[in-house]
Amino acid sequence: MATKKIERRIKIKYRIRKNVFGTAERPRLSVFRSNKQIYAQVINDLEGKTLASASSVGLEAMPKIQQAEKVGELVAEKAQAAGINSVVFDRNGYLYHGRVKSLADAARMLQR
Repeated sequence: MATKKIERRIKIKYRIRKNVFGTAERPRLSVFRSNKQIYAQVINDLEGKTLASASSVGLEAMPKIQQAEKVGELVAEKAQAAGINSVVFDRNGYLYHGRVKSLADAARMLQR
């Protein structure tokens, strides 16, 4: 059961990555979600470099949705400090719902 779920997510991930590509002007905001943590990084795919990153490590005291919001705010602040104003969102095969959505919304609010 678990392998079919993982295989399904990987198929969706490859389908998304066909169209989503990060450049120097508009890098890719990639999200990874595990059972306990959530991670986000801004990536320039042309150079293969991570420009900004944030994770929920150390934020275990709050609920997971709030952790995701905090990570979205942190990665947006770091991206703005690096001179990045807009990104392409890569949900990495996860549904745009729950923690992934709250991270994206928090990062979007700070970008305005």
